[in-house]
Amino acid sequence: MSLFWRIFVLNAIVLGAATALLLWAPVTVSVPVLLTEATVLIGGLAVMLVANAALLRIGLAPLARLTRQMSTVDLLRPGQRLSVSGHGGVPNLLRAFNAMIERLERERATSAARALSAQESERRRIARELHDEVGQSLTAVLLDLKRAADLSVDHALRVELTQAQETTRSSLDEVRRLAHRLRPGVLEDLGLVSALTALTTELSDHTGLLIRRHLEAGLPRLDEQTELVLYRVAQESMTNVARHAAAERIDLYLTGHDGVVVLRVKDDGRGIGLAHEGAGLRGMRERALLIGASLELATAPNGGTEVSLTVPVHGSEA
Repeated sequence: MSLFWRIFVLNAIVLGAATALLLWAPVTVSVPVLLTEATVLIGGLAVMLVANAALLRIGLAPLARLTRQMSTVDLLRPGQRLSVSGHGGVPNLLRAFNAMIERLERERATSAARALSAQESERRRIARELHDEVGQSLTAVLLDLKRAADLSVDHALRVELTQAQETTRSSLDEVRRLAHRLRPGVLEDLGLVSALTALTTELSDHTGLLIRRHLEAGLPRLDEQTELVLYRVAQESMTNVARHAAAERIDLYLTGHDGVVVLRVKDDGRGIGLAHEGAGLRGMRERALLIGASLELATAPNGGTEVSLTVPVHGSEA
């Protein structure tokens, strides 16, 4: 039934009931209207309005659900659908909305896959340039400074050249660290567990955070894209903790059971509270959608934040 006929029928029921009441009820209206008659008429009108409002609320309830869903839908949290039953205008509208959301989720996942692929390619290009161009240039500068320091006869100049060597060496180490963060070569060469071990060790040395690893052995075999998503989510989560959480400890868990692999990052910081989701967290959600995983953000029991990524594994060998 279309929305027009639904509203028409509801109003017809109310008006028909009022007409039947006037035809068969012993009610008359005199001129001038008596107080008792006016009371009955006003009471009847109030009953009609209340009945009409109640019936319209029931009839338009699907539209209210649609409005709430439209105001809260988020393509980064897939699977949000409205329940539909029956046929007609309103059920068909709900089915069209569900189909539109499903199509938008597919298109968002496709565009996110292309964007993330381009992003990883750009990361590899920049990492190569940092390593090959900037790294080699700094190495040449370091060698020149060492040669100049060895040939210098002035003690004060030799000290300054030595300090310049240390500054150049520190810059070279920083460039190598940035190149490694942009392109995790250990992930391609040694696998996910070794890459996470190297990542946590580097982050702990750089920030002073205590990072405890709980990496389960014998995980299901994962494809390259899934391992990269797990690595990037762990990297972004721990980087956010180091920058914003004012934490002292991070616990990193990687477990596999019942056909899923679960990555969890917990900290003892101040928690996320009601903070707005930034680009980093939305980027993690897009990466999760890329491999059909689900990302959850919750308050940890100790008051910090817990990020959980659940990856379904199908047909994998242990």
